[in-house]
Amino acid sequence: MSSDAKAGISYPFPDAPEKGQWLEVAKGIYWLQMVLPMALDHINLYVLEDDAGWWIIDTGINLGDTRERWELLLAGPMAAKPVLGVICTHMHPDHVGQAGWLCEHLRVPLYMSYKEYYAARTFTGASTDQISWTTEEYFSRAGVDKDCQKEMASRFKGFGSVVAPLPTAYRRLEEGQTLRIGGRDWLIMTGAGHSPEHVSLYCAEDKLMMSGDQIIPRITSNVSVMPSEPEANPLADWFSALRRFRVDIDADTLVMPAHNAPFYGVHARLDYLIAHHEGHLEEIEKACVEPKIALDLFGIMFARKVGMDQLSLALGEAVAHLHYLCAEGRMQRELDSEGVYRYRSIDPSNCPYHGVYEPDSGPMEV
Repeated sequence: MSSDAKAGISYPFPDAPEKGQWLEVAKGIYWLQMVLPMALDHINLYVLEDDAGWWIIDTGINLGDTRERWELLLAGPMAAKPVLGVICTHMHPDHVGQAGWLCEHLRVPLYMSYKEYYAARTFTGASTDQISWTTEEYFSRAGVDKDCQKEMASRFKGFGSVVAPLPTAYRRLEEGQTLRIGGRDWLIMTGAGHSPEHVSLYCAEDKLMMSGDQIIPRITSNVSVMPSEPEANPLADWFSALRRFRVDIDADTLVMPAHNAPFYGVHARLDYLIAHHEGHLEEIEKACVEPKIALDLFGIMFARKVGMDQLSLALGEAVAHLHYLCAEGRMQRELDSEGVYRYRSIDPSNCPYHGVYEPDSGPMEV
């Protein structure tokens, strides 16, 4: 068992599963990995065993050898039983990318929350031919110039390019619902901030949790204001979810996340995630004694220079923290003569946030 002793986290499985294989992490729960073509180079997927068949938790992106890996598993260790259903924790491409293919190929239903399913349908079907005026306004007000916007647009290919066509029907998962799988009751727990209605599955009796991107041990999930909802306050939703999970989840739970590795130490991790964002809020409030635009905050929030490929995510995260401070009455926002929002702290000497400050390595979307 390895550990991040300083972080209060331990990892009971020293090795990750190899291509076409899986590891049993608890009775009837199998961990597998698919590759991702980015700095975050993998996603963890899980298969739950039931007497009648298998349940798949998240599906991987529609790129590379993901489908080949599924075919190896379906023809290998999963061949003796049918697949009964596919559960996607949320709408991001690394989670829903192969859901349409699996559900069509295996003729099984897709299970998602209402907001995640329709967000996935919306984003995968959106046109990438041109940027809307609302998106242009969002980036302009954040301080991104027209040339930079054009370069961003030329790089953007949309979710539809990495997600197989989604099923035209789904079965809704809701907060408080219970799924009976493999002799266990799995409670559906939802949280917003990283995505609209992210689903996690929690078995209180056996202290097991499939956390998706809600709780990850070594990286922090991206929490962004997106151009599609430019006045949103996702960080408030994120704090609410983390604090609720901190109360509702047993401290000795084995957490099976979508990235990194299964781990123990969920309370320590939730405490850190809350303190981490509060630390960023404190530093941003100090920095904005003199008015700043969102782009000015990258040096505070991220340890390395933000490249063009991550500009949108970095900007969304910065704006999310600024919106939270505005909503708390700790920051004022004004539109200057050039049409850019400038943010100024109201009383940084009386800052209520005293978290852990360390810049993120980058604006990871997971």
